[in-house]
Amino acid sequence: QVQLVESGGGLVQPGGSLRLSCAASGNIFSINAMGWYRQAPGKEREVVATIDSGGSTDYADSVKGRFTISSDNAKNTVYLQMNSLKPEETAVYYCNYVVFPIDYWGQGTQVTVSS
Repeated sequence: QVQLVESGGGLVQPGGSLRLSCAASGNIFSINAMGWYRQAPGKEREVVATIDSGGSTDYADSVKGRFTISSDNAKNTVYLQMNSLKPEETAVYYCNYVVFPIDYWGQGTQVTVSS
C-alpha cells in the first residue's frame, strides 16, 4: 500500500557530502513525521534526524551542524543532506514515515565513507 524508495547513497571520501532522498507512494493522507535512521554492522539502529509535520527538527548530537533534514510534503519526500562525512558514519541509512498509527520504513541505502 505504502512504499518508500530511498536514493542517494554510495561511496564518498571522508569529508565529503551526500544527499539522501526518500519518496513515498501509496495511500498517504497525512504524514505526522519523517526521519532518517542508520545501522552499522554489529550495531543497533540509531536515529539520525527527524522532522515533524510542523517542520520541527531533531538531530543526533553527533551530526548536529553537519546534517540537515528537510521535507517536501507536497511530494511526500524527505531529504538528508550530509556534510563532512566521517568513516564511522558508514552504515545503511533508512528513512521512516509516521502515518499514524503506522510506521513505514524504506529498504535502506548504503552509505560508505572511505578513502
